[in-house]
Amino acid sequence: QVQLVESGGGLVQAGGSLTLSCTASGNMVDIYVMGWYRQSPGSQRDLVATITGSGTTNYADSVKGRFTISRDNRKKTINLQMNNVDSGDTAAYYCYANRLPTSPISAASWGRGTQVTVSS
Repeated sequence: QVQLVESGGGLVQAGGSLTLSCTASGNMVDIYVMGWYRQSPGSQRDLVATITGSGTTNYADSVKGRFTISRDNRKKTINLQMNNVDSGDTAAYYCYANRLPTSPISAASWGRGTQVTVSS
């Protein structure tokens, strides 16, 4: 079982920056991919960015060029650097861990989420 704890959410002005962090604990032997999803009220949970153990990244089109995901395997931590945020980035952000990039969402471990609110 993997436990994920997010930190770094909060209120940020449009055009500003924010960094989210997620620290994992527990049995990480089978975990190869980690990342971030986000969910707004009334919407489904959507992928933001993922990163594999070897450093391969994947981003949603809406955040490409603005967000950067990074990973420290030794510290079992991932970060999401969010730059030039806008109102569309307002959501609860959830840390995600799974065995493979192709593994089903139903098999993933999730954090409890951290709220990001962008003010105009």
